[in-house]
Amino acid sequence: MPTILSINVGRVAVHTDDRAADGNDRRWTTAFFKTPVAGPVAAGSLGLAGDQQANQIHHGGLDKAALAYSVDHYPFWQAHLGIPDMPLGGFGENLLIAGVDENSVCIGDVWRAGDAKLQVSQPRQPCWKMSRRWRIQDLAQQVVANGKSGWYLRVLVGGTISAGSEMELIERPYPAWTVARASQVMHHRQNDLTLAAELAALPELSASWKATLK
Repeated sequence: MPTILSINVGRVAVHTDDRAADGNDRRWTTAFFKTPVAGPVAAGSLGLAGDQQANQIHHGGLDKAALAYSVDHYPFWQAHLGIPDMPLGGFGENLLIAGVDENSVCIGDVWRAGDAKLQVSQPRQPCWKMSRRWRIQDLAQQVVANGKSGWYLRVLVGGTISAGSEMELIERPYPAWTVARASQVMHHRQNDLTLAAELAALPELSASWKATLK
């Protein structure tokens, strides 16, 4: 059964880039830097206790209460990017999960973890902050290209979850719409209006993805 290996949260903080092209430091504000927390963590409709988002227009909210990521991707990224010590939480995820990935998780899935119920709302669309975090200019584009993106969850029923909690699949209304397939339609099959309309029609898809697809 899929298992939560790590629960990661981050606070809004100011960071400084010291390798800007013109030699000047650059300051930026983000909560992308997530670190593991121990013990039970409360999951509510707007996210995990102790977690924040700097840009609440594009991050957080009911459709993006938590970001999940497959631990199976870490060996690839550590080798591919030449960062063997990339820590858990390095991709800004809240829940690092073993046993599933974008090809085995579907839009609308409902999972029970601890006494909370979580629902898959959309694939993650990486933003520039991922690239800036690791100082790799095209990292976000690489994630879009290979589909190792992660996925967002809404909290249907609040509760507490812990590292080590098993995730039990209790509903799968759209087995044909894996997270990987949804990402393909959004990013790589943009001329396929039939599939775009089919994806946009899923009630459980996030409002922002519905708007973009339409």
